[in-house]
Amino acid sequence: MSSSQCFENPPSLSPTSGAGNVQDLGGLQTYLAGPPHSKLAILLISDVFGYEAPNLRKLADKVAAAGFFVAVPDFFFGDPIIRFDDPQFDRESWGKAHNTDKGYEDAKAIIAALKSKGASAIGAAGFCWGGKVAVKLASSTDIKAAVLLHPSRVTEDDINDVKVPIAILGAEKDHVSPPEQMKQFGEKLSVKSEFDSLVKIFPGVAHGWTVRYKVEDELAVRSAEEAHLDMLNWLTKCVK
Repeated sequence: MSSSQCFENPPSLSPTSGAGNVQDLGGLQTYLAGPPHSKLAILLISDVFGYEAPNLRKLADKVAAAGFFVAVPDFFFGDPIIRFDDPQFDRESWGKAHNTDKGYEDAKAIIAALKSKGASAIGAAGFCWGGKVAVKLASSTDIKAAVLLHPSRVTEDDINDVKVPIAILGAEKDHVSPPEQMKQFGEKLSVKSEFDSLVKIFPGVAHGWTVRYKVEDELAVRSAEEAHLDMLNWLTKCVK
């Protein structure tokens, strides 16, 4: 499993938050928002706290308002991390049961389901744990573009395999994905002239800032919203 930064600021989960609804999609319970007949779909892949996190659903609604059909699947099958500091919690077993390889296979089933609903262009954005799944999806042409937001455990090999436009949004204070590593990824990507890439480091923020901000913290909200806009601009440009 990843550094303890992945588990800081757990959200209060709320299955009822958001303007969309939960349905089965590709065998996973999935929060769906936006016009269901849109040809353009976006897959949002959560961090370890799962698909019920209110800030994530709020972001899904924001992406949906731009005209995308948005899917936020429950990749943990009702077993997100709720209390990392609980002495009963076995971090290692959870990590084995919910590894990103399985997440990748489940994501492919979601993409197939979106295509069967009429989506002709699909993008993916992943947060922390979900960033690793998103970068794996970016190694195929199943998606048109990817955005990694404070990703976890992404390797140089993952970056070498990327085949579609990709944006990486990193944090200045990130022990999981340090800015230096994100910049190295940017250098590797910049030599691939066949598609666009972007690496942007946000000052003064820590790992998880785009979905685990406190709504009463004005500065945190502003940084998160800037990242959301960058993500949406990238997806709007590339998924069409």
